Amino acid sequence: MERPAWAPQGIDLTVPSVSRIYDFYLGGSHNFEVDREAARKAMEFMPGLPKIMQANRAFMRRAVRFAADEGITQFLDIGSGIPTFGNVHEVAQAANPEARVAYVDHDPVAVAHSRAVLAGNDRAGIAAADLRKPHDILSSPVVGELIDFDRPVALLLVAVLHFVEDADDPQCAVDTLRDALAPGSLVILTHASYEGVPLSEERVGGTVGVYKSIKNPLVMRSREEVARFFEGYGMVEPGLVPMAEWRPETPLSQEDPFAFSGFAGVGRKA
Repeated sequence: MERPAWAPQGIDLTVPSVSRIYDFYLGGSHNFEVDREAARKAMEFMPGLPKIMQANRAFMRRAVRFAADEGITQFLDIGSGIPTFGNVHEVAQAANPEARVAYVDHDPVAVAHSRAVLAGNDRAGIAAADLRKPHDILSSPVVGELIDFDRPVALLLVAVLHFVEDADDPQCAVDTLRDALAPGSLVILTHASYEGVPLSEERVGGTVGVYKSIKNPLVMRSREEVARFFEGYGMVEPGLVPMAEWRPETPLSQEDPFAFSGFAGVGRKA
């Protein structure tokens, strides 16, 4: 298999990656055949997967604009993935050119491509680190250079926690990050769930099986389980809701049924 010029050395092109599969769903070009194959398999069970990803990105953009309107100028995006059009730094810096954005991802393609995209932007950077090791994120030089934890931060945990299994204690990681944030900080979060998906749990289970088979288990959590990640935060209206229902900018009647899959919410630290 030919290695594309943009692919960093040392990447195993035979192993699919969650962030590259996501890139494929969004119509990006930074994915390999092995990623596309896994994506197509998952879509055999859930043809609406690209719609879910688009609804997820649309929520993220609305929430980042909300944070900017609230006067927040620092954004920490963990599990940021491969930058595509309308990424956090573009939305935040369009709202406020002074905004600073620290991206964090453990996928080498996401890190390399983010570095290329952010070259010359001294208010944005990417750190190679994993949500499961929050202390590595908080002590990262890139994060330290961009984020002042004595001032409010918007912490983004968008479509990332459902790739952290209970055995890896996602709650502990979320709590550690929350404890590092100044009062007035926001958490912006989305999570996959069987709830809201316009298909039977059995069909959705087929997609979950595909992720399991590529050793990137997709952990579906209930609304109640997702709500626990907001402990220590006050929910911003309208609370924890299906992604399309969080401060929509277009009539909900025009939304694809898959846009109501999973949950999205924003919390504010007192």
